[in-house]
Amino acid sequence: MMRILVIKLGALGDFAQAFGPFAAIRAHHPGARITLLTTRPYAPLARMAPWFDEVWEDGRPSWTDIPAVLRLTRRLRAARFDRVYDLQTSARSSRYRLMVGTRAEWSGIARGASHPHANRNRDFIHTVERQRDQLEMAGIRDFPEPDLSWLDADIARFGLPERFALVVPGASPGRPAKRWPAERFGALADGFGIPAVVIGGPVEAPLAATILAAAPSAVDLTGKTGFADIAALARRAAFCVGNDTGPTHLIAACGCPTLALFGEDSDPALCAPRGPRATFLRHVPLAGLETAQVAAELARLT
Repeated sequence: MMRILVIKLGALGDFAQAFGPFAAIRAHHPGARITLLTTRPYAPLARMAPWFDEVWEDGRPSWTDIPAVLRLTRRLRAARFDRVYDLQTSARSSRYRLMVGTRAEWSGIARGASHPHANRNRDFIHTVERQRDQLEMAGIRDFPEPDLSWLDADIARFGLPERFALVVPGASPGRPAKRWPAERFGALADGFGIPAVVIGGPVEAPLAATILAAAPSAVDLTGKTGFADIAALARRAAFCVGNDTGPTHLIAACGCPTLALFGEDSDPALCAPRGPRATFLRHVPLAGLETAQVAAELARLT
């Protein structure tokens, strides 16, 4: 049996945009044993998916934690993988080629890779196209639409109305320029005509409070939703509007009409959410984007 390693360490948006490559790798190697190397936050999501036989969550040890690095090295070497698909393609993941052992075929950008992603423009194309191009150079030609029916949950416990919209006001704490002001999300939500459901991590509860102050019919679910819950909400929501952040990408991938807001801190040409009904709006600076502009774009989307 062929033993394959797939590397995707994070983050959530990148993970969602790798659903297609994950499905393509599994379709190309139906009888192989496929292991995913990832990190702890995304291991539960990966274990729900039908594409992997095993999920390892120790994929990003600190380089200063020598015992952890050695443990990962021993684990990678002992697995005797036949082929590696490095979908992270970072300096870190490229170093893992030596930890895996050079006998394994390698798809990625590591020096000496047997199937290098030899596209000089790889850093200037969208993540989805870049990963597809990489896999094509490794011999994968079939890219089935990923079936996400496994990613669902019972959300009856939230007691939501039949019609609602999703709002994702958070983003990486270290990148404040990726956040449209919560006050404007609130003004926007107040004009939806249906309740807004605000999602995000526990640290985004103050953003939700600001939105609820402007839109009293809104529902605060920050800190209450797992990955499967977010997907279930996406399938039932009328639409979603959010910043360039992981949940927005996951919602778009599940087919919800999604409008992602971009500023100067990220380029939608490289990383805009992808999905059957996903689009984006960019304004530099993002804080200068007017509520009326977003409302107009939502009207076109829905």
